[in-house]
Amino acid sequence: MEFQFDARTEELRASLLEFMDQHVYPAERVFHEQLAELKDPWAWDSVPVLQELRTEARRRGLWNLFLVDRHSLPGEEGGGLTNLQYAPLAEISGRSLHLAPPAMNCAAPDTGNMEVLHMFGTPEQKERWLEPLLKGEIRSAFAMTEPNVASSDATNIGTSIVRDGDSYVINGSKWWITGAMNPNAEIFVVMGKTDPDAERHRRQSMILVERDTPGFEILRGMEVFGYDDREHGGHAELTFTDVRVPAANLIGGEGDGFAIAQARLGPGRIHHCMRSIGIAERAVELMCARADERVAFGRPIADQGVIRDWIAESRIRIEQLRLLVLKTAWLMDTVGNKGAHAEIQAIKIATPSTVQWILDKAIQVHGAGGLSQDFMLANMYAHIRTLRFADGPDEVHRNALAKSELRQQAKARAARP
Repeated sequence: MEFQFDARTEELRASLLEFMDQHVYPAERVFHEQLAELKDPWAWDSVPVLQELRTEARRRGLWNLFLVDRHSLPGEEGGGLTNLQYAPLAEISGRSLHLAPPAMNCAAPDTGNMEVLHMFGTPEQKERWLEPLLKGEIRSAFAMTEPNVASSDATNIGTSIVRDGDSYVINGSKWWITGAMNPNAEIFVVMGKTDPDAERHRRQSMILVERDTPGFEILRGMEVFGYDDREHGGHAELTFTDVRVPAANLIGGEGDGFAIAQARLGPGRIHHCMRSIGIAERAVELMCARADERVAFGRPIADQGVIRDWIAESRIRIEQLRLLVLKTAWLMDTVGNKGAHAEIQAIKIATPSTVQWILDKAIQVHGAGGLSQDFMLANMYAHIRTLRFADGPDEVHRNALAKSELRQQAKARAARP
């Protein structure tokens, strides 16, 4: 068993750490200042400092790193990594979630949409949408969750996609669509039903909808604990009223939507977990600095036993979580996403709740300031709390993981003499 990263990972990791120290962290305050000056605050990726960071990231070869071996495109810079190689890099980028991933063109939801287009898109769809996404010229969104159904069961999706000659006509509503408020999100990957009478997992399809298509309306931005999350393009509620798009915009075939969604969500889940470990590391760093500098009852609060207990427990939980995520990445590389299904579910369950616990303690150490906009912890907490719903709520994954474990245990008992 080898716990050391390989030579290529170490090389990229060293470059990325230097990039973070010299460019990303110093740009965080500048980013927020420039964002406040934009005429359209949702167009967060238009700020000059982000363009500067992207130029530097490309110069260093820190571009499209999320493209693992099976997704790498000929002639496209970056990518070509395994999941295990990408994991420590994604973790580092998560320490500055609103800047580092987009600076490297490794930010959701674009990463998942690029993977979908690469795996299932036609040559024309790839040329029209995948290429500009890979170059970081445009943004995108993934429209799956709906307000009127329990979207934890993806087969509930009610938006209709009906064939009409050389077109499809779309009607329905979506919400919590990340990135949709950004005017630079030019293309939407939309999931809906093409055949309500088909077998349960063959009713859904995915189709591409351009932002300015008649009948497609972005109703409002949505807030998480009062945060509008404009640093990531916001979350939006959308409606489709007789939206007509060319039949050539269908991704894959009719009825492929559920399978495409599963292929997209597996890598997306582990990417979220990788970045979230970086958030946890930044929280511990802030917690320790605050504990050392704050004095209560005549001594630094770092001398208080309860504070030391939180710090120790945070370190233990991060190390446990990282090992589970790295094991999952290794399994995805060696036996595929299907073979790593149980581990993907496990990290999806464990990561948000673990990081949420660490953030809660970091906020507590900061006192009332931890709840304010003066520190990044409250914003981090709001983001991590959403991950207990994103790509499926905890309870759905716990149920599925328990069912898998019960089957495995029953199989093992039956095999005993």
